[in-house]
Amino acid sequence: MDLSSNHCHGPIPSSFFQQAWNLTSFNVSNNTFFGYIPSSICLRSPHSVRLLDFPSNEFSGNSSHGFSGCFKLQIFRAGHNNLSRSLPEDIYNATKLEELALPFNSLNGAISERIANLAHLIILELNSNHLNGALPLNFRKLSKLKFMNLISTAYRNLRVLSLAGCGFNGQILGWLSNLQNLEVLDLGYNQIIGNAKWICRFSNSQEPYRLLHWWKWNS
Repeated sequence: MDLSSNHCHGPIPSSFFQQAWNLTSFNVSNNTFFGYIPSSICLRSPHSVRLLDFPSNEFSGNSSHGFSGCFKLQIFRAGHNNLSRSLPEDIYNATKLEELALPFNSLNGAISERIANLAHLIILELNSNHLNGALPLNFRKLSKLKFMNLISTAYRNLRVLSLAGCGFNGQILGWLSNLQNLEVLDLGYNQIIGNAKWICRFSNSQEPYRLLHWWKWNS
């Protein structure tokens, strides 16, 4: 079902998902829906829902529960809303996720070590929220991750960041340029690509910084 870029508004009734047998995708991006994202998303279609697209609306509250039943969910996007509280624990049970994008909300709390459950994750966007706490060590287990953006108000105070040996590849470094207080950066033994001219600003750092061994430099 695709209702994107219309003039729809109001809450999405939970009863819709309770009757949506064999739903494969649900796209309501770029509207003015508000209220909670229903928690019964995969109730009737646990093995068929693959895409849930909620960006650019006015959804608020928690970013929904009920993902433990989304056995085949590959893409969940809900950026540019008013979602708050922490990431729901059962999002880590949607083990087929390839893209998790919740930027520009008001999410808080820490990212769980259970992020390692999302072994198929390729894109992770949680930027422009209020996340805090330590970055999970289990990031290194996300071997398929190609794009990650976590910059938020809380993480801007990071001084030491080590993601060495995590097996990251692809374009993954753009958000690091916003970490204004970063002094030590260790990205060794990855396969990251992209323009790294912004790294020159670390030359004024009080601490030595370490870059990476497997870098494909682009101009």
